[in-house]
Amino acid sequence: MEKRKRAIISVSDKSGIVEMARGLEKAGYEIISTGGTARELKNANINVTLISEVTKFPEILDGRVKTLHPIIFGGLLAQSDKPEHRKQLKEQNIMPIQVIVVNLYPFEKTVLQEDVSLEEAIENIDIGGPSLLRAAAKNYRDVTVVIDPDDYKLVLEELLGPEGNISLATRKKMAVKVFQHTSYYDSLISRYLGRKMTPNEGSFPNYLVMGAQKVNTLRYGENPHQKAAFYHERLTEEANLGDAKLLGGKELSYNNLVDLEAALGIIKDFDEPTVTFIKHTNPCGLATSETIEEAYQKAYQGDPLSAYGSIIGINRRVEEKLAGLINETPFVEAIVAPSFSKNALSILKEKKNRRLLQVGDLRIQDRHIKDIKKVSGGFLLQDRDFKGITKDDLTVVTEKKPTDEDIKELLLAWKIVKHVKSNAIVLSKDKRLVGVGAGQMSRVDSVQIAVRKAGEKSQDSYLASDAFFPFSDGLEEAARAGVKAIIQPGGSKRDQEVIEAANRNDMIMVFSGYRCFKH
Repeated sequence: MEKRKRAIISVSDKSGIVEMARGLEKAGYEIISTGGTARELKNANINVTLISEVTKFPEILDGRVKTLHPIIFGGLLAQSDKPEHRKQLKEQNIMPIQVIVVNLYPFEKTVLQEDVSLEEAIENIDIGGPSLLRAAAKNYRDVTVVIDPDDYKLVLEELLGPEGNISLATRKKMAVKVFQHTSYYDSLISRYLGRKMTPNEGSFPNYLVMGAQKVNTLRYGENPHQKAAFYHERLTEEANLGDAKLLGGKELSYNNLVDLEAALGIIKDFDEPTVTFIKHTNPCGLATSETIEEAYQKAYQGDPLSAYGSIIGINRRVEEKLAGLINETPFVEAIVAPSFSKNALSILKEKKNRRLLQVGDLRIQDRHIKDIKKVSGGFLLQDRDFKGITKDDLTVVTEKKPTDEDIKELLLAWKIVKHVKSNAIVLSKDKRLVGVGAGQMSRVDSVQIAVRKAGEKSQDSYLASDAFFPFSDGLEEAARAGVKAIIQPGGSKRDQEVIEAANRNDMIMVFSGYRCFKH
């Protein structure tokens, strides 16, 4: 194969490309380029050969076809250790290519713009770029492929170093990065076009395509001996942690992010001013009120002991008055809210390590997003639980009937219990959470824990259960604690036994008709 060294440069992101090209030129490479990249390099007085001069074929179709040519791909895919490949290159007058520097049309940046048209998005789907990259990465033993401007320095250091070539280890690393990047790029296209072109084709496609970009490596995972990283899934059309802004405090940990996700999920569910305190993904405090400051005070009073070291979710803009209340609360790990006023931030930043996360508008719901759970050998997908219930959905099953005020309290308790790990029992009173029993192996255990947490506040409280009572024992425990009314799905073989126990204890009970497990 011909010993002359050639490099193709064709980039949308032109940061650092002039310096990269100068380094390649210094190392003795002939530089082949396209359109805008060639102009950029020529303006920097770098010698450039246009691809059209190499292929003897012009760029056509408004630039849709530039590099897709056998002379280019033959030069990239030929294996130097195969005599037949060398012979065919010579017969076809094809030049081997040793380096390509390519990055792709900015599809992601384009579709994140407001009011972008489908046609504009499609024109920013790169075809030739991924083809060049994949061909070069496939033939990494003979070709160095560079997609990331952050790698320019490493490549030039090796190329201009004592050995005068790029190591096999670096070529392998670059090849892997290419396939990771092109897979991510395709995932964004698939995600966007699926929503725009086939929105009604069903929720669960034949192939699960997930794409996310690493934001940062975390200090550790759930425990110090576990490594972890945070990845950002783009094109999410609702408030989310990936697009959130960290306005103050230390970097977020793995456990912070898990708890912040739980807090965010809860505050999205409430229209009225609402505050929740989260510990280990479960709410230990939650309240609604006419003002966000009152909601905060009521939520904290629900379980001040457990609130120590919690994550706080707030569904209104944090102003100066609320910031003052937060500063009076012992040890708050992090706060997530739609926004923070300038004065509020100044107050909250007095505690330097407290994380402050701004997520924007909570009212948008992206119903394309699924719940995903990893299991060994695969993934489980399901619709998110957006189902809400109203007074009309309830069936009163006891002799004692609820008032309109009872119904409001029961519906609030139900809205809370769907965010608690099952088996879940919550007690609420005066529009605030007063007791939680979460994640127990039996429902009666959850009732006992919720009652113990509530203490005296369990008297005349409202109980919500995420699934039916399999026996009457849980209800009897609630009755002894003074619980006034219960909301549960119903559907047990022993429903009648449970209803009779409620009647004996002069309690109100309604069935919602569906369960809300959170495993």
